[in-house]
Amino acid sequence: MPGDGPPPAAMGKSSRDWISVLNPRPNARLRLYCLPFAGGGAAMFRSWPGELPADIEVCPIQLPGREARFHEPRFTRIPQLVRTLAPVMLPHLQKPFAILGHSMGGLIAFELLRELRRLGAPPPQRLLVSGRQAPQIVNTDPPLHGLPAGQFFDELDRRYGGVPTEALNNPEIREVFVALLRADIEMVESYRYLADAPLDCPISVFGGRHDLVSESDLSAWQEHTRPPLTVTMFEGSHFFIQTARVELLRVIGQHLAAG
Repeated sequence: MPGDGPPPAAMGKSSRDWISVLNPRPNARLRLYCLPFAGGGAAMFRSWPGELPADIEVCPIQLPGREARFHEPRFTRIPQLVRTLAPVMLPHLQKPFAILGHSMGGLIAFELLRELRRLGAPPPQRLLVSGRQAPQIVNTDPPLHGLPAGQFFDELDRRYGGVPTEALNNPEIREVFVALLRADIEMVESYRYLADAPLDCPISVFGGRHDLVSESDLSAWQEHTRPPLTVTMFEGSHFFIQTARVELLRVIGQHLAAG
C-alpha cells in the first residue's frame, strides 16, 4: 500500500543511529528504552541516569529528523516507524528491558511492543506510558498538523500547554521545529488502533492532574494488560514529565524495581 514503507534514509541504519546507552553498565539489571513526545529527541532523557537506580541503563531511542538525525526524512505513520525500528532493537533484547514513552512516545512504545511480539522478541518487564490516553480511545479533536502556523501554535497551546519559546523566537529554528512538530503530530493523528491480544507485561501509566488527558483516559490502558494497571497522577499539565521529573523518576524507579 502507498506510504507503508519507511523513508529511504531510515532503511539500513545501524542500531547506533537509533539507540544510545547513556550510562553503560555491563552488570546492569535492566535497560530502559525511552521514546520522546512530539517534537522531542533523545536529549530530553540526558539527566535520567543520575536520577534512576544505578542498576538501570537508560537507552533513549533517537527518531529520524531531529538532533543528530536532523537531515533524515521524518516518519508520519506509526506502523512504518515500528516496522523499521523493531528489527533494529531485536538483537539488543537479551538483557531484561522496559520501554517508556511520553505522549506520542507512549503510543509508539505500545505499537513497538506489539511489533516486537510479532517478531518473537521476549516480553518486557514493563511498559511505562506517560501523558497518553489508551490507544482505543478515538480523538475527536479536528486534525491540527495541516493548520496555518498561527492556528497551529494556538491549538498546540490549548491542547498541550505550548511549545518552547526559544524555538519560536529564532526564525531558522522555528522553521525546522514546525516541520518536525507537524510530522510528529501527523503521525499521531493518522494512527488507527487495531485490536489484538493484551501485552504480556504489566503497564504503568502516569498523568498530570491538569492535563487534558484525564485519569479515566489513562485507566483505559487496563484493556492492554492482564495484571492490574497502575495509574499515578502528578502535579502539572501535559509536560509534567519535565516539571515533576524528580518525583516521576522516583516512582519509575520503584515500578522497575518491582519487576
